Amino acid sequence: MPLSKPVRRQKHHNRRVICNGFLREDEMWDIEARMTDIKTHDVDNAERGGYVAAGEEFHDLSIRITLDNSLLIHEVEACIDRAPFKMCSRISGAFRKLENTRIGPGWHKKAKELLGGVLGCTHMNELLPIVATTAVQTMWPSSKKDVLEEGARLMINSCHTWGESSEMIQQYVPRFYKPQPVEAEISE
Repeated sequence: MPLSKPVRRQKHHNRRVICNGFLREDEMWDIEARMTDIKTHDVDNAERGGYVAAGEEFHDLSIRITLDNSLLIHEVEACIDRAPFKMCSRISGAFRKLENTRIGPGWHKKAKELLGGVLGCTHMNELLPIVATTAVQTMWPSSKKDVLEEGARLMINSCHTWGESSEMIQQYVPRFYKPQPVEAEISE
């Protein structure tokens, strides 16, 4: 069901996020994400020639992670091509700290420890969960292993459907199923 019709309004901002997964010829995987922010009006900005024109990217940043079949990250490349401040692009190299980490339980917490706050970039950090889920979506349909069985190893208790007491887990991957105590059941 789509969203309801909104009240009359005027668009001011457009954020676009694109994330793609690729199988490389060396059997490694590349996951690439790009985020752009575009204003519908000029924005004063001394560091960008006095202003950022309507329709011009206010932010334009990208990240590529290269990982193996075990979701171990081997290489990270990040770039900030457009930002409101010249110094923004200096942080790009910090994202290499993700190399030798493994996407899976606890990875988001580890990424935040390595790149949170002044150690990273708010907008690049927003791409990391998208990169992680895109990696999983990219690799598993191509995997020879059972998708649900492998998925449960990383996804258990990550959302409503993957909850260890959900009917999906009970039906499709019962070895991970744990009944929910009666007093803790969610009302529908």
